[in-house]
Amino acid sequence: MLIERAYVDLPEGEGTAGDGWPWTVPCVRQLADEGLTFRAPVTFLVGENGSGKSTLVEALAEGFGLDSYGGSAGYKYASSREASELGAVLRFDPTQAGRRMVRGPRTRRRGFFLRAETALDALSRERLSQVPDDMSHGESFLMAFREKFSQPGLYVMDEPEAALSFSSCLELVGLMDELGKRGAQIICATHSPLLTALPGAEIVEVGEHGMRSAEWADLGLVDHWRRYLSDPRAYLRHVLAG
Repeated sequence: MLIERAYVDLPEGEGTAGDGWPWTVPCVRQLADEGLTFRAPVTFLVGENGSGKSTLVEALAEGFGLDSYGGSAGYKYASSREASELGAVLRFDPTQAGRRMVRGPRTRRRGFFLRAETALDALSRERLSQVPDDMSHGESFLMAFREKFSQPGLYVMDEPEAALSFSSCLELVGLMDELGKRGAQIICATHSPLLTALPGAEIVEVGEHGMRSAEWADLGLVDHWRRYLSDPRAYLRHVLAG
């Protein structure tokens, strides 16, 4: 692991976070008040759309020096894209292994930020063994995982399952596990019960309550998928006409 805790470091004279967005989002408010402690090499952030997962992962990536547009550490692709208000004030307490990366120059950082909506453009700028334009969306994701997720660093992902099949998600789980054992750290926002089942991973549930640790079996997304697969009609009768 590289990071033990993330926290908000407000400019001198500003004792509390502001009253506008993103500070009104419950998980961001809790981060500003308490910080976020990491207890495992892989951390999953789960929650409904609009809960603040993407806001958190983007800020965590920015705080580490990863470009908010996506891509490898040490490079800046979208020079016109300003750091988010939260990312600009996010700081880390590093582990001994992460101290040189967190407190050293940007070029010492290692890792990758993958966000679904900008992934194809960001990947086209990477040195991959194949051109992403010649592959499907999912294949380009897997190419990035295999070739760029290969050394200790911080790997931040925002809903990587969006382009992946079931078997590809399983491959990503194996890669996450291997990376964590090599000393890397992964932070992943996801809706996938398959990814979050990774043994030993920490799951942080994000919502109106803010943030809280959760067990896989207790997650609402796991319960809903289990019920849906058992009896789809119990759900579909509420959304299908007539």
